[in-house]
Amino acid sequence: MKERILAETERLFWKYGVRSVTMEDIAKQLGISKKTIYQHFADKEQILYQVILDKMGKNQSEMACMHVEKDNPVEEILQVLSMMQKQADHISPNLLIDVKRYYPQAFALFRQYKEEHIMHSILENIQKGISQGLYRSDINPTILARLRVEQIELAFDNDIFPTDQYSMHDIQSELIHHFVRGMLTEKGFTIYNQYVKQYNHEVKEYKKDSSDLAAYVAK
Repeated sequence: MKERILAETERLFWKYGVRSVTMEDIAKQLGISKKTIYQHFADKEQILYQVILDKMGKNQSEMACMHVEKDNPVEEILQVLSMMQKQADHISPNLLIDVKRYYPQAFALFRQYKEEHIMHSILENIQKGISQGLYRSDINPTILARLRVEQIELAFDNDIFPTDQYSMHDIQSELIHHFVRGMLTEKGFTIYNQYVKQYNHEVKEYKKDSSDLAAYVAK
């Protein structure tokens, strides 16, 4: 039951944000009483904390697999877009803002993950790209790694990127492409252009499959 609660709550948080989802909503979606939820969790923030903890564990595993599977750092860092494409339609732009403003323990966990894992992963990618001649040797890896980390959070700021004008996927896509292109050498651009061509084809196929599925369900 605890795993069911976490799975359903994660789906609701990701879709609607945290603040708008109540314990009543979670109980209703699961077809259980609030009392049952309170047998496993003291309050909503404790559920949120565990949801974030589990999500970070999954992301670390995906990133570790990506690190092993990809031949070069350009493809490795851009592969994040494929992950975003799959999740973009299911993530509320209010998610991180809610966590930051109203759930300090959960946000502290996110910040710790950002500093210890995301920052380290990006820094390692940049250093590897420089050593392989794909990224320029005159850049400062630490400064650029910090820039990219902060861009991730920046994309959730509704004052800068209003949700009625921009989608989360489009924002993150523009930011990461701009970031990567600024580091590339001529050799790196060759790989980058090959990847972009392949990625655009995959996105086209993904949208086609999604459209076909929607049409089938509508029948």
